[in-house]
Amino acid sequence: MLAIDGKIHPKFLKDGSSKFIRSGVGVTKNGLKAVFLISNEAINFYQFASTFLEYLDIDNALYLDGNVSRLYSPKYDRLDFGFDLGPIVAVVAPDG
Repeated sequence: MLAIDGKIHPKFLKDGSSKFIRSGVGVTKNGLKAVFLISNEAINFYQFASTFLEYLDIDNALYLDGNVSRLYSPKYDRLDFGFDLGPIVAVVAPDG
């Protein structure tokens, strides 16, 4: 867990030196939206958890092994490519 009940996981250090691309998911306080987040640059766990808490107002967030994560979103000019992946999370909508 990145954030638990509005607090950053106690093992994460503000000046932690382990910096990678990170990805995670959290749920809004009303429980109506799942918010998926992937960093644009290498950051530490503390910085990533802070994004959920401070900018997205999400109290509970789960880390999703960002080192192998990719995002394909032409809308945001994000077309990450790399080696083959296993699990995929996708958001789809019907045409029309």
